[in-house]
Amino acid sequence: MTVTDDSPAGAHPTDTRGLRDRLGRDLKGEVRFDDYTRQLFSRDASMYAITPLGVVFPRDADDVAAAVAAAAAYGVPLVPRGAATSLAGQTVGPGLVIDLSRHLNRIIEIDPRRRTALVEPGVVQDQLNRAAAPFGLMFGPDTSTSNRATIGGMIGNNSAGSGSLRHGMTIDHVRELDVVLSDGSRAHFAPLDEADRATRAQLPTLEGQLYRRLPEIIHDNAQAIADGFPRFWRRAGGYRLDRLARQDLPFDLAKFIVGSEGTLAVVTRALVDLVPEPAHTVIAVGHFTSTQNAIAATGDALACDPSAAELLDRTILDLSRQKIEYASLGTILHGDPDALLFVSFTGDDEDALRERLARLSGRWQRNGHGYHTLLAVTPQQQSALLKVRKAGLGLLMAAGEGTRRPLAFVEDTAVDPVHLADYTRRFKETLDKYGMTAGFYGHCSVGCLHIRPFVDLTDPAQVHRMRAVAEEIKDLVTEYGGVNSSEHGDGLARSEFNREIFGDELYEAMRQVKRAFDPDHRMNPGKIVDAPPMTDHLRDPALPAAGPIRTHLSFEVVGGMRAAADRCMNIGLCRKSGTGTMCPSYMATRREEDSTRGRANALVKALSEPDPKAALGDERLHEVLDLCLMCKACKSECPLGVDMATLKSEALSHYHEQHGTPLRSRLFGAIRLLNRLGSATAPLSNLPGRLRPLRRLMARAPGIAAARPLPLFVHRNLVRWFHRREQPGAAATQGQVTFLADSFTTYTEPDIGRAAIELLERAGWQVQLSSGGCCGRAGLSKGLLSDAARAARALAGHLVATTDPGSPIVGCEPSCLMTLRDEHLALLPDDPAVKDISGRVRQVEELLTEAIDDGRLRLRNDCWPAGSRLLYHGHCHQKAAVGTAATMDLLRRIPGVEVVELDAGCCGMAGSFGFETEHYDLSMRIGADRLFPAIRAADSGTVIVATGVSCRQQISHGTERHAWHPVQLLREAVL
Repeated sequence: MTVTDDSPAGAHPTDTRGLRDRLGRDLKGEVRFDDYTRQLFSRDASMYAITPLGVVFPRDADDVAAAVAAAAAYGVPLVPRGAATSLAGQTVGPGLVIDLSRHLNRIIEIDPRRRTALVEPGVVQDQLNRAAAPFGLMFGPDTSTSNRATIGGMIGNNSAGSGSLRHGMTIDHVRELDVVLSDGSRAHFAPLDEADRATRAQLPTLEGQLYRRLPEIIHDNAQAIADGFPRFWRRAGGYRLDRLARQDLPFDLAKFIVGSEGTLAVVTRALVDLVPEPAHTVIAVGHFTSTQNAIAATGDALACDPSAAELLDRTILDLSRQKIEYASLGTILHGDPDALLFVSFTGDDEDALRERLARLSGRWQRNGHGYHTLLAVTPQQQSALLKVRKAGLGLLMAAGEGTRRPLAFVEDTAVDPVHLADYTRRFKETLDKYGMTAGFYGHCSVGCLHIRPFVDLTDPAQVHRMRAVAEEIKDLVTEYGGVNSSEHGDGLARSEFNREIFGDELYEAMRQVKRAFDPDHRMNPGKIVDAPPMTDHLRDPALPAAGPIRTHLSFEVVGGMRAAADRCMNIGLCRKSGTGTMCPSYMATRREEDSTRGRANALVKALSEPDPKAALGDERLHEVLDLCLMCKACKSECPLGVDMATLKSEALSHYHEQHGTPLRSRLFGAIRLLNRLGSATAPLSNLPGRLRPLRRLMARAPGIAAARPLPLFVHRNLVRWFHRREQPGAAATQGQVTFLADSFTTYTEPDIGRAAIELLERAGWQVQLSSGGCCGRAGLSKGLLSDAARAARALAGHLVATTDPGSPIVGCEPSCLMTLRDEHLALLPDDPAVKDISGRVRQVEELLTEAIDDGRLRLRNDCWPAGSRLLYHGHCHQKAAVGTAATMDLLRRIPGVEVVELDAGCCGMAGSFGFETEHYDLSMRIGADRLFPAIRAADSGTVIVATGVSCRQQISHGTERHAWHPVQLLREAVL
């Protein structure tokens, strides 16, 4: 096991070293007490921040017990933590954080006959659903964070989601729990009859004490328990003494633990129920001119017995249109709605579901609800709808500016849906009274709306207003018989109000429960009972003013480099797996520091130091940033647009200024020169890649992995071919287009450039080859920003001087082409040539598709056998900057083929990353996650297509399959 502590002397209490030493002896998992790890675990998806003493990553339940026992011996508080997507501050606190997501993530057994799953707490909800799907089963509670929320976290918060109308809450699906109690002892909780409870009450252990003491608490507070809980069923606040007291149910501490937020015990294993997965889902999407009108239409929706009814307001809709990841929603909406109401119906009889859709549409029409109803029956029709609905929180967070953010402090109330319209109106009046704006979305079918007012926590006046709003909304929801915490729990945001909500007697009973489980008040203290004021531990006021730093890249749009990193609100979408691209290294390692939010939080720490420039040279920070592949997926997939690739480029430049630039970085940064020399001396230049002694030398000196095949240089490169070829005879009817002769298409894969140029000329374009300079992409990736800026200025100036004004600039390598329209603006934001060229960049696929549709390019119908399959893998930079729609449109124009786009994430190559000795294994693990298996599963007749040179190299190496560029396939099909 590993113990790490690079923090300065005196940073911790005097007994910290003894605790670290004991943890190091007793645990098999990692133990981290360094300042950067502590920073990474000081935040969750809430508005709070508390720096812990240290973090442990237990490998099994024995490790958890050892960590709890060690903390008990040293009087240190404990904070159990899963994905830390909690919105109320449940997973931040002092003391020792126990990360249960890193290693405790096994699905031990799925029993389809009993419809149960035995899982460890770090299992992610979607991971469980994928494993249960072959049996036609799923986990009932359907959270919007299902791609990263852990089962342990859902147990901690008693989570629910859009399907709660059908499937209830997590408490309704937990059968048995293995737990570690506050003294480090182990217990198994399951339903017990009175005889079994009495037997266990004889145990001379903390578990035995619980079976003795809890019935006494219930007996002594019977009337308060009967009267004190809110009547509305969808609640996640307080300790569930009401359920434990029911005479018609067994004595069940497993369910009692659900919703306790880690304040009573640490869960190490759970037996949960599974439910049948419906064969069909159909959705009606009502379009409304106001949020109130949408809420008013909920009654008609509920009359048709839906599985869910979900609201999205204009704020979220407008934000979705600005993100490539979610923009497809805008293409299917009608008009410009102020709000949408998604009403879902699930079941096994599709005809019956369609009838319910028609019944709902008819009711809305008769009663004047909405101006249009969109019906989505197939998964393809529903894809864009569901993606945006699940991304509501992240999209709303993106609406913040600087430290003015939409915050979760009154966003978890719920009332009976019959009161929802009136309740929401009065909620809005309260916000208006205090001059607050908010985004509205949530679960209308169960009366739960997630309303997040915008607040600047650095402004004491706004913090005061925030508290006033929280108090008034707490009273308002009580007036309507609702609940203050309906699925996101109490945490630091709402626990303070629990005495008022439950009354003195019931609240004191809950305090007695806490003392029974946790006599020393060490288990996640400050949550549910004995909480600090909701305005303590706020994250933004805790940060010092950002220190002065001059950056090579421009971050002024977002308020500076620290603000660019601090845009991260820790919602954890970068911790997802099994879909999308962000974040490839996290998908392989499952380490928090390898997620986008982990790196962002590390940069916030460095940039908050008195000398941020010096802090950017810190070795531990460099270690955190090292495994970022700079794929740029976070720029598009992160709803807040945290661009870690750009941030890493800047950080690397400062690191090199302090430590010097490594030889390998210089070599890769000069890739155009190296490739040009390699082409000039080919085929001799290809020998080092084939001679083992030279490969071993390259692995030792510059650190280029011996196992990685090197690209082959081509002597008759694209420039030689272009200038020596027979000139086209056809007249250019479309004007001039400039083809960017990038460093790879030109010298190692000239056939791709040749195919593109020939196609453009057949389509009526006069092609000019731009081959005199480099875009600087390689320098950017290595932090050589001065070199990259010189390259950008030279290339942009050359293109402006030698091309027709306004004429398009195209290319075949997405990373190079997109650098002209993205990074060049960050390098040289005030350069008019850079701005001009950025606006003229187009994908070659766009021009070719237009030419096919106009009849300027004619394709043969017999090029491919009918039913031929093209399997397409998109380049990460292309996905981040413009998406893959243009490439897919072009491929679909080829007659007789079926085109399938892989959701296979990053290939793992990422330019030079996959060539580097220390990164080679991780590169291959990333490729083996989804890309390699998908290609290996394709039959030999399937044609593999990839737009990026790195992707083609990785596919060839990892699967021994050749991947084609789209223009090569189109060239084969042209008449």
